[in-house]
Amino acid sequence: MTGHTPEQVVRKLGQADMILGEGKDVAEVCRELGVAEQTYYRWRKQYGGMKADDAKRLKDLERENGVLKRLLVLRVVSSFT
Repeated sequence: MTGHTPEQVVRKLGQADMILGEGKDVAEVCRELGVAEQTYYRWRKQYGGMKADDAKRLKDLERENGVLKRLLVLRVVSSFT
């Protein structure tokens, strides 16, 4: 796994749309993008109609949510001590 950023995924999905518009099938698109079909469909499901800015914002919010969850756990644990 190469660990594409959300912005890269959205750009690749945009490229995929252009290639599909040329009449090529999903297998050909995946070959050109260098990803497995399973990855393509997972990306399509997760990032479907997003723009690169939307994907970056989503990633930032997910990161912030993780921080808040860890802080909450620390707070709950410290209240028992």
